[in-house]
Amino acid sequence: MKVVIVGAGSVGSSIARELLSHKHEILLIDLKPEVIGRSGLRGAHWLVGDACELSTLQDANLEDADVVVSATGDDKVNLVVSLLAKTEFGIGRTVGRVNNPKNDWMFNDAWGVDVAVNTPQLMTALVEEAVEIGDLVRLLTLQTGVSSLVEFTVPHDSHAIGLTVGDIDWPEDSTLVAILRDQAPITPSRDDVIDGGDELFFVTTIAAENQLRELLSPRVGGGQESVAAPAAGDQPGQSDQLDDDGFDG
Repeated sequence: MKVVIVGAGSVGSSIARELLSHKHEILLIDLKPEVIGRSGLRGAHWLVGDACELSTLQDANLEDADVVVSATGDDKVNLVVSLLAKTEFGIGRTVGRVNNPKNDWMFNDAWGVDVAVNTPQLMTALVEEAVEIGDLVRLLTLQTGVSSLVEFTVPHDSHAIGLTVGDIDWPEDSTLVAILRDQAPITPSRDDVIDGGDELFFVTTIAAENQLRELLSPRVGGGQESVAAPAAGDQPGQSDQLDDDGFDG
């Protein structure tokens, strides 16, 4: 597989190193020629230039790439490169690095981004996953913001304990894909019984996350009856997303 990586800083170089170890063909594009000497990347190809310029991408023969990774420290550059890769060169798969979480909403197919990698959000999710019990934690955004992988650790006083997977009326757009119990993964079936301390992993639409959160959240009185899920379109804060110009800092 041929992969073009724009930005040869610590992130881009680390990605290139891993891909080279898996025998992929790598081309790195960076403005600074000095990064070539200090990268220590053996077997990688290099192009010095501005990846936001169409001529640079033409020199890179970008149309031959299977994947383009925009890994610079500038969100504006990563968006422009992804858009050019999609619209001008028809690249099948683009990956964009998100530096400022406030800009995450723009990393979608409108800007040519297939997969957005939000490092601050990933680190936050890992911290929350380690310490949050009884709350839904988003681990990963999939399909350019349409779906997500989320985790829920069942509290030991949860109303769900003792219920089977089949007993629970899960939201329509959410699928329980794995249960982690005693450090062992379980493929869930309808007959599996929920236990305290279980880590439940779901693939869900972003819109259905609130339904899952309400379904699984602790309830006053501890009843086990099914809860009506909120409407999929009711997502607080949606109207606030465009207030910021998207390029803070």
